[in-house]
Amino acid sequence: MKTPQRELHDYISEVSGHADVRPGSPLPLGTQEKGGGVNFAIFSRNASRVRLELFGHPEDAVPARIIDLDSVHNRTGDVWHVWVEEIGPGQLYAYRVDGPYEPGEGHRFNFNRLLLDPFATAISRLPPWDFASARGFDPLAPEHDLVLSMLDNSSSMPKCVFVNEPFEWDGDQPPRHPWPKTVIYETHVRGFTIHPSSGVEHPGTYRGLMEKIPYLKELGVTAVELMPVQEFNEHQRKGINPQTGKSLRNYWGYDPVAFFAPKASYSSSGGLGQQKLEFKEMVRALHLADIEVILDVVFNHTAEGNELGPTLCFRGIDNAIFYTLADDKRYYKDYTGTGNTTNANHPVVRDFTLSALRYWVVEMHVDGFRFDLASVLGRDGTGNLLANPPLLERIAEDPILRGTKLVAEAWDAAGAYQVGNFSRGWAEWNGRYRDDMRRFWRGDEGMLGSFASRICGSADIYAKTGKCPECSINFVTCHDGFTLNDLVSYRNKHNEANGERNHDGTNDNFSANYGVEGETTDAGIETLRKGQIKNFLLTLLISRGVPMLLSGDEFRRTQGGNNNAYCQDNETSWHDWSCLEQHREIFRFTRGMIAFRRAHPILSKDQFYTDTEISWFNPQRGLPNWADPNEKQFACLIHEDEQSALYLMFNAGTDAVDFGLPSEPSGARWHLAVDTAREAPQDLFAAGEEPLWEDRQTYHLSPRSGAILLAQGTNYQRQQTVLTEAK
Repeated sequence: MKTPQRELHDYISEVSGHADVRPGSPLPLGTQEKGGGVNFAIFSRNASRVRLELFGHPEDAVPARIIDLDSVHNRTGDVWHVWVEEIGPGQLYAYRVDGPYEPGEGHRFNFNRLLLDPFATAISRLPPWDFASARGFDPLAPEHDLVLSMLDNSSSMPKCVFVNEPFEWDGDQPPRHPWPKTVIYETHVRGFTIHPSSGVEHPGTYRGLMEKIPYLKELGVTAVELMPVQEFNEHQRKGINPQTGKSLRNYWGYDPVAFFAPKASYSSSGGLGQQKLEFKEMVRALHLADIEVILDVVFNHTAEGNELGPTLCFRGIDNAIFYTLADDKRYYKDYTGTGNTTNANHPVVRDFTLSALRYWVVEMHVDGFRFDLASVLGRDGTGNLLANPPLLERIAEDPILRGTKLVAEAWDAAGAYQVGNFSRGWAEWNGRYRDDMRRFWRGDEGMLGSFASRICGSADIYAKTGKCPECSINFVTCHDGFTLNDLVSYRNKHNEANGERNHDGTNDNFSANYGVEGETTDAGIETLRKGQIKNFLLTLLISRGVPMLLSGDEFRRTQGGNNNAYCQDNETSWHDWSCLEQHREIFRFTRGMIAFRRAHPILSKDQFYTDTEISWFNPQRGLPNWADPNEKQFACLIHEDEQSALYLMFNAGTDAVDFGLPSEPSGARWHLAVDTAREAPQDLFAAGEEPLWEDRQTYHLSPRSGAILLAQGTNYQRQQTVLTEAK
């Protein structure tokens, strides 16, 4: 006899659990809304017990609810999990994880420490966050630190925030600018608009950056590279500015605490999940303006520091898995200069890194990443550099990440320098470009050949490994070092305000002050400095490879000679927008050179120049003597097509030089496009407005200057008409 079918609803009701707390599922890690509740899952291989605590307020010391996870019912393999009914958006939570405290074996479990979920997508804002309250236990620590390690830190620790918001992306799509059309603008979310002169309604926030989008569009950049926005503790830095007596702060943010969570203090809307929504609004607005978002990410270390550092997350969850430990496992190997190094190529850590990157792309819609000290990610569990690092290959070949922009800082603090030899599929910050540009324009001897190689895409660095110019992220300045203004205003670093007796920051700046250290009223020195700034901007934006500008360089932002302003959350680092009016000429020049690059695609072509595309000359129209260390002038002729060409002349010497001009292409005449020695507006002409250069034989180039002549034919005029109509 056939058994009658049961009604599905009744069947589900009969077999389903009815408790408000159930075993849950091991996947996905983190939190997931599921069946009228939320599933919590956390990895820990060596834990003996795990507790989930739910809180009603960020500063609560006593949880509203405690849920102990049973090792039999709430554990699958190395993952602890539980499902809790009726958890809503904004719910605060954290974990406690117990296990062996055996530093010699690498285990540092401490049930007194409230821990963050590594997969938390938002962290409650709780200033000031004192890391001392999270100090871990260590047998050799001072006695007061041992006492601290035994105290509960619930009230002083931020809490994870469950956020599962519906967000309307309005059909948002990534701009997907190809590398040859990319111009990167490195900036700091807070520093970009926090100064009163910024004129925005929401200074120092994601929304404040949104308010500056029209400015970014006017400048012409295609991507913003944001210094760390993964949650960090700005109060981590302990110290006093000896010049002002004020406390120093962790301004840059290169000490991540939560890798999935956007920085709460950068949100104008609130810090209990609102930061995630506001970040998305910022990305959506930038994409609408055809500007990509690249995140500066730090996966090489965490804020937990060395063996005396705080226990915030990974150390208390499974220290032996997440970190690269020394032979004496009580200590950490430090290839980052921060006290610890993540065990990046352990399969668990590798999966965690990939999950975080995918999250920022899929959920937050970012377009790419710049990886801080990326060489660390190529080290194995013992610290040795791998020939074919699995994590770097996985990132480059990942189906989600493969289409994003991947940029490596191809070195670390332990001596690895892999510029030109980094893994396939990655672009690199070209540190050689920075140094050679600085040395050439400073007038150093023997730089002619290196300078020529850099403006051509650095084939001497990249061609040997089969890479193209798009692998070279060209820059003269970045957050780490002098600003462009300070590069031509200071011979030495001036980091006294950092409280480290000026011992921090590099001494190899390849800078010059041209007679006076710092600001000056000397008109001659000021003119020279302005010309040198234009020289750097010109060469950066005519070089093959991908140009990156440091924000504020386009209006001569200064840090007063501080080349390591990581702890200066003040006027030293903030963008003073009054400089924009004071140095409008430099802004105009920067904007004009970006437009010039865009108008002449041959400059950004993703191939190395062929002999038919480029020819080299000395001022007398002979071949340059590349081996002569005293040679500081040369020119190159770049053929765009049969009727168009560019003639680039460079003079890093202290005397003026007359350059002989090559014959124009058939049907074309030389026109003046750029001359860095001239005063505005004669220093740069817009496309189609370049004046005819009457002298067809010679161009007189001033000391320490660069110039570009443009041979215009009918094809060029037609192209400019099309560009004008497109605008």
